[in-house]
Formats: sequence, C-alpha cells, structure tokens
Amino acid sequence: MINFHPNQLQLIDFVEGNSAPAMALMISAHKDMCPKCRGRIELLESSIGEGIFEVEAERIDFGTMLSDITKLPAAEQITFDQASRGQPLVESIELDGRQFKLPRTLRRFIAKTGNFSHLLGNLWQAPVDLGPIGKANFIYMQKGGRVPEHTHRGTELTLVINGEFSDGMSDYDTGDFILMGGENTHAPYSEASEGCLVFSIVDAPLHFTSGIARLLNPFSHLFFNTK
Repeated sequence: MINFHPNQLQLIDFVEGNSAPAMALMISAHKDMCPKCRGRIELLESSIGEGIFEVEAERIDFGTMLSDITKLPAAEQITFDQASRGQPLVESIELDGRQFKLPRTLRRFIAKTGNFSHLLGNLWQAPVDLGPIGKANFIYMQKGGRVPEHTHRGTELTLVINGEFSDGMSDYDTGDFILMGGENTHAPYSEASEGCLVFSIVDAPLHFTSGIARLLNPFSHLFFNTK
C-alpha cells in the first residue's frame, strides 16, 4: 500500500511545469505507480487549465484562429505498428536473473543504466545517467541489506520500485515517494524476503554519521555515484 506521496504544493509545481527536473522526474514516476496521485494531478490539470482558458479566451479572435487552423497541412498519421517498429519495448531491469518492471517514466533510462555492482553486505547499486538532470542509482537491498546511517548535504529523492524497507523513521512500500534533506538522519534497511529495489536521486554526497561508515565520507561521492 502506497502511504507516502508528494505534497499538494509539489504537485501544483509539477502541473504548472515549475518543478526542478529531478523532482519532476520522480513525481512522474510515482504517478505511474499511484492511482491516488494520478487523480490529484488530473484534477489540478483540469482546474489550472480551466483558469488559463478563461483568461486567454478573452484575448482570442476565434475567427482568425479557425482560419489559421484550416491553412495548416494535414498532420502525419503515425500508426501503432510504425511507432513500435524497431527494438522491442524494454520494461524491466535485471539483477541475478530477477526482473524488476519499472514505471513507464523510468523505462527510457534503461539503456542508460549501468550494471549492478556489489557495494557492501547485501547491498547492490546500478548507476543511471540522467543526462542534464544528473546521475541517479537503482539500489537493491537484499534481505538484511542496510545502507549505513547518514544525513544529506543536499536532497535525496527516493521511489520504492519493488519491495519494502524501513529506515528508523518510517516503513516504506512499493510506490512510496520519499524526500529527505539535511534535517533527516536515517539508515535504510530491508528485512523483506524479496528484498527491496529503490530508485534514488541525490544532488550532493551523503554524509555518514555513525561508526566506521564515517570513514567513507571523503569518498561518499564515489560510493553512490553522485558526481
């Protein structure tokens, strides 16, 4: 059950096109998985669209607009067969023979996802090149897998793709949208039998806060491929 969602202001910014690219990407991927947020976004789009139309309608010369439309060339028809011609549609990523189906928004990045590499313990990571948006990671926690306790020098956006995990603050399930900042300290871990796969975007290196993990701080940008 999805319990964590973008807040109303974040959704309004998303609908109005004012979200930062990383936030827009993560909200779009969450929307693919969350019927509740799809409904909220559709209502916002309708409400905002009606408001814009009411303002713009006062300025439009509909006679001129219709005349201009009739002068345009006919739109090129694109059939389903044409659109799907070429490489087969890829919807999943794989780790040790296990397939993880991704939300529609993230599928375009499958070809830009690196191989999974073992980090430590029961923790695996695959870097994702988001182009101008930045770099991100798929992180898989096998049962018993744990990310060392850390806080954030920037923001950490996380979407649970498959499975469940906890972090000492809350319990998260498939589809949950999570935003962490410098005020949050947590240690994600999974005790689920199937483990947990998350997609995470971090705009600055993590800062490890406990035990021997603090020795990793000078190398944290390498640990999670944040640069």
